[in-house]
Amino acid sequence: MPRRHLHVTGPADTPLRTALRSLRAELKLPGTPDSPDAFPSDVLAEAEDAARAPDLSAHQDATELPFFTIDPPTSTDLDQAMHLERRPHGYRVRYAIADVAAFVRPGGALDAEAHRRVTTLYFPDGKVPLHPPLLSEGAASLLPGETRPAVLWQIDLDEEGGAVTTDVRRALVRSRAKLDYEGVQQRIDAGTAEEPLALLRDVGRLREEQEVARGGISLNVPEQEIVERGSTYGLAYRAPLPADGWNAQISLLTGMAAARLMADAGTGILRTLPIAPDGAVALLRRSAQALRIDWPHHVPYAQLIRALDPRKSSHAAFLQECTTLLRGAGYTVFDNGELPTPAVHAAVADLYTHCTAPLRRLVDRYAAELCVAAVAGRETPQWVREALPALPREMADGTRRANTVERESVDLVEAALLKDRVGQIFDGYVVDVKDPASAVGTVHIEDPAIVARIEGTTAGLPLGERMRVRLMQAEPGSAKVLFAPA
Repeated sequence: MPRRHLHVTGPADTPLRTALRSLRAELKLPGTPDSPDAFPSDVLAEAEDAARAPDLSAHQDATELPFFTIDPPTSTDLDQAMHLERRPHGYRVRYAIADVAAFVRPGGALDAEAHRRVTTLYFPDGKVPLHPPLLSEGAASLLPGETRPAVLWQIDLDEEGGAVTTDVRRALVRSRAKLDYEGVQQRIDAGTAEEPLALLRDVGRLREEQEVARGGISLNVPEQEIVERGSTYGLAYRAPLPADGWNAQISLLTGMAAARLMADAGTGILRTLPIAPDGAVALLRRSAQALRIDWPHHVPYAQLIRALDPRKSSHAAFLQECTTLLRGAGYTVFDNGELPTPAVHAAVADLYTHCTAPLRRLVDRYAAELCVAAVAGRETPQWVREALPALPREMADGTRRANTVERESVDLVEAALLKDRVGQIFDGYVVDVKDPASAVGTVHIEDPAIVARIEGTTAGLPLGERMRVRLMQAEPGSAKVLFAPA
């Protein structure tokens, strides 16, 4: 599911990047006392040993398959590689996922540190990794030209893109190419992509049609980039390309297949999301009205989302507001064949689990083990079964930490963006208030497209209405953005 993507460029000594470094220290992230992203010496020593001698005892040789990866150009922690093939009556999707368990010994220092960190934390100018870069960006990463241990998924689809059969097992794989989204889009559009890559469009579109049919929703939230312009900053957007969505559909397909395997086996951990309450949807309708987005009452939410263009600033702002419907997502363990209630992820509109990003998310390593055991007809490994009850709480704690990092980073970036405009008047609309008579709420500014705190008068704030507001404060690292009615 999407998060707010922010990216900051520029020299390391700019005030914004200095403030971001200070934020790392203030948040007391799980690192060493000297550095929030450093690893303890025993963890690094174990990582070095694992990088030299991973456990490859159960891996078959699949290095003959020409896998490729699709990631941002600068990424080196490559979790997934794919190979697509046309079949007589459909398609075959092979999806290789980095086999972190080949490097991380249950109960060891690496394992304990991963449980302490839970997720990779993303800042606008860098990240705090889940695993030591020696593994996550080196020995365990599916880098091109390197033989790597993987959990290899093979999912056969029919002509309409529906899943027919699923297999998953350990294998050695070798990626042939590290591709990025823009390059993939250009090759496919120009007709120069070889079949395994060209099929990404065919399979991706079929899976999007499947998503529509089951009532699922994918949010194409654009990435925001903060660009240094002399002594000030500007905001630019990168709208997702069709290739972003097609690639995401392969990951969703695998997460759904994994959840089905777990359900059939009777033991697993699902990513669940309850249906959004009517009040949350009503609030979105007010936001749509304020942004002049036409949303007739007879048009379902999912249909509206698919009609939006993330390249338009008003649509991009609304898509960001739509992420509020994802609140309440969590992880739920089940055993003895009894699925939890609810079991379905409302946005996916099916059973779903996280299993495709083990270099960056703790739970994915356990999901892989559950699925490999289920397909092989073996009992769940004891170390997995023992860890399952605590995983939902650990993931919730890690998610809260990631949300805090995101929220505080956004505050810093928006303050940097507006620091020279205190006193100016902007157009915006109120998207949230604490209660109907409250004088404190949240305002969405149209240009630049940011969301910030607003403090009004005792008469309250006009929820969902357009209004003129004045910027009262904005100073990176000291004063968060604050508006008041103009």
